[in-house]
Amino acid sequence: SNGIHKAAAEAGDPAVLISTDQEHGMVRRLGPPAVLFPGAMATGATHVPELAREAARVTAQELRAVGIHQVLAPVADVNSDPANPVIGIRAFGSRPGAVAAMVRAQVEGFAAGGAAATAKHFPGHGDTNIDSHVGLPVIRKGREAWRAVDAPPFRAAIEAGVDVIMTAHVVVPALDRSRRPATLSRRILTDVLRGELGYDGVVMTDSLTMAAVRDRYGDKRAPVMALKAGADILADPPDLPAAYRAVLAAVEDGAVSEDRLDRSVERILRLKERLGLLDDALVNEAAVATSLGTSEHKAVSRDVADAGVTVLRDRKGWLPFPDGWDVLLTGWNDHGVRQVAERLRATGHRVTTRWTRNNPTKRQLKAAAKAARRHDVTVVFAAFPGAFPRQRELVSRLLADGRRVVVVNAWSPYDAAWFTTAPAQLATYG
Repeated sequence: SNGIHKAAAEAGDPAVLISTDQEHGMVRRLGPPAVLFPGAMATGATHVPELAREAARVTAQELRAVGIHQVLAPVADVNSDPANPVIGIRAFGSRPGAVAAMVRAQVEGFAAGGAAATAKHFPGHGDTNIDSHVGLPVIRKGREAWRAVDAPPFRAAIEAGVDVIMTAHVVVPALDRSRRPATLSRRILTDVLRGELGYDGVVMTDSLTMAAVRDRYGDKRAPVMALKAGADILADPPDLPAAYRAVLAAVEDGAVSEDRLDRSVERILRLKERLGLLDDALVNEAAVATSLGTSEHKAVSRDVADAGVTVLRDRKGWLPFPDGWDVLLTGWNDHGVRQVAERLRATGHRVTTRWTRNNPTKRQLKAAAKAARRHDVTVVFAAFPGAFPRQRELVSRLLADGRRVVVVNAWSPYDAAWFTTAPAQLATYG
C-alpha cells in the first residue's frame, strides 16, 4: 500500500483510496495473522449489536494498519429468500429490524476503527434467486414492501453516517419501470437513494465485471450509464482503458456534465480527507507485526463466535452433554470441526472421529452407522446437503437407528429443513 501511495505522489495525484472485501465468514481477503471473525449471519445470531460493533472496530484497525482504508462491508441485505444463491449467510438475517440494528452497529464500529464502511447492495439483494455474478435478478415486490423490508438497514446505515453505499445489479420494477439494473438507474440511485433517503455520501457500483451488467450493456456503456445514474466510483471495470475513454468522451461531448463529474470528485475527496489520506497516507510498516492478531482482538472474535452458535432444537434435553458421555464425531470435516474434538476431550469426554466428508461412500456410511451404535451420542456435521445426497443419507441412516444424534448445520441454517426429524440441531453459520 505504501508503494501505491508513493507512485501516486510521484504522478502528482491525491492519495489513493484502497479498499477490500473483508465481510468475514465466506468473503474475506486478508488472512492470518489478521484476526478472522464469523460471518454476518453468525454475528446476527448473537442478537448483540455491541459485538457487531466491536468486530467492525477490530477489523478496521487491522485494515488501517496495513494501509487499507475502506472495507466493503457491512452487507445490508435482508435475506428474505432462503434459496438466495449469492447472499445467504453473508446477511445478518431475514428480519429488517434486526438487520438494521447490526448494520448500524457495524457502520459505527468501522468508523471507530478508522475505516470507511460500505453498506451493500442497494436497493437490496436479499430477495433474489439468481446470482448477479452470472445473471440479472429481478425483484418483483412492490414499493411499499421494499420500504418495509429492504430499506430499513440502508436507512440505519445513513443515519449512522455511512461513508459509502454500494449498488446492486438487480432490477426492481417498482422503483424503476425502465427495468434497468439499479447500478445503471438514475431513478434508483438519484431519486430514491439521494432523494427519498437523503444520502449525500459516496456511491460506488458493485463490480462491473459481473454478468448482470456486462453481458447486456458492455464494457464501454456500463461505466458511463452508472456515472449518469449517480455513481461516484466505478468498481472494477473489466476493460479499464475502454472505460476511461468512454467516460472522457461522455464528458467531452456533454453527455456527462463537468458539474456532475465535479460532484463525484468532491465526494471522494471529502472521504479521503475524513480518512486523513490527504495529509499522510503512509503506514508504519514496522508496527504491523504488533497490530494484527493481538490477544485482545482474538478475544473479541471468540466472543462473537461463542455467542453466535445457535441451538435450533433440543427436544430430548441432551445439550449440553452430561459428563462422561462417549461422543462420535462424523460427517463433513474441516480444521474447525477437528477443533471440536479437542474441546470435547478437554472437558472430559471420550471422543472418536470418523469423518466421511461431503460425499461418503457406501462403505463409509456403513462404518459410521456401526460406530454410532457404540457411542452415547453422535454429532454429525452437515454442509451443503442439498448438493450431496449421500450426506443426507448419512444423517437419515443415523437417525433411523434410534440413537442419540445431534445434527450441526455447519454452513447454512436453512439446511436444517433437510433434517426435520432430528431431535437436536445446531447452527454455526459457516
